[in-house]
Amino acid sequence: MMTGIQIEIQVIAILVAVSCALPGVFLVLRKMAMISDAISHAILPGIVVGFLITNSISSPLLIFLAAITGVVTVAIVELISKTNLVKEDAAIGLVFPMLFSIGVILISKNTGNMHIDTDTVLLGELAFAPFNRFVVSGIDLGPTGAWVMGAILLLNLVFIAVFFKELKLSTFDVGLAASLGFMPGVLHYALMSIVSITTVGAFDSVGAILVVALMIAPAATAYLITDDLKLMLIYAAIIAMFSAIAGYWMAKLMDASIAGSMAFMCGFVFLLVYLFAPVRGLLSVYNRRKRQKSEFAQMTLLIHIHNHSGENDDIEERRASHLKKHFLWDELFIKKIVRQALSAGLLTEKQELLSLTEKGDQFIDAANALFTSKHHPGFEALRKEFIIFSD
Repeated sequence: MMTGIQIEIQVIAILVAVSCALPGVFLVLRKMAMISDAISHAILPGIVVGFLITNSISSPLLIFLAAITGVVTVAIVELISKTNLVKEDAAIGLVFPMLFSIGVILISKNTGNMHIDTDTVLLGELAFAPFNRFVVSGIDLGPTGAWVMGAILLLNLVFIAVFFKELKLSTFDVGLAASLGFMPGVLHYALMSIVSITTVGAFDSVGAILVVALMIAPAATAYLITDDLKLMLIYAAIIAMFSAIAGYWMAKLMDASIAGSMAFMCGFVFLLVYLFAPVRGLLSVYNRRKRQKSEFAQMTLLIHIHNHSGENDDIEERRASHLKKHFLWDELFIKKIVRQALSAGLLTEKQELLSLTEKGDQFIDAANALFTSKHHPGFEALRKEFIIFSD
């Protein structure tokens, strides 16, 4: 039986993970994954300055100043990279350590006895989030973190829903978006503001370092599963929710950091998808390349046999033993390709001579149409009709 605190921790974890995953999809698609790392560190000065002004870690001023700092970080990175003196990754490596170090210095010099320190900023502690309550007129409305992250999640959803078309177009074709008047530059900085707001909102729960994992890993995992942007957003949110819940229970069983376990589960799910995804997974790519190699070899073999099936042709060209000399194929590979072609009914073998069957002749005609016609059914149809490949 779960306690109320356990339920609240999981709710906050889900809100944090999904809030991070949604803008993370656009960062991954824009090849800006590491900018999230830069922003998550570089916004620290804005947080510290806001804390010094308000003396409150939950003040909206912190989020506002952090968002401004995040946008300034992106602007400085782009300004440096546009000089072409250093590349963008080097610019990121120059800017965010400098800003982060300024924040660390401000913390160590001015907030030694207050509720903000480097451990809080770097790691966060989700287990303590339920103890910071949101009380209005004496009524306890639940954890403050849940309300903050719920508001940020709603902001992210509204932003993506309202500007979905513009975000999609500017992500995949900046030039076309600009020519249509969608102002991709403004959208870019608006997205960076959303990333900054999400990052500072998650500070109290998971810290700066782990925000990066929660923002990028679910999005990168979803990218391996689908090419549809809407589905990618949905899958990233689902993966983030699963990682949050599984990470919590993993931390409970191991008595470990909840935020760290959440990030680990994000990476673990990515590893599984990276290996076993049906289209882009490592094993699927390996099997597809292996199949394509076999299919191409069978096509080459059948065309070779067809080209040497005339009365005046050298019949030695049709002997399986001659293929090694002609194609420089390995003997085991030759036996495999010949066996597959025979089992598919495309070839017959008599006295070590290979000959095309009627089905093989039909395949040659279809293959020629595939290579020469602008209106061919495609290789998939050819495979299904003639069963070129078989294990």
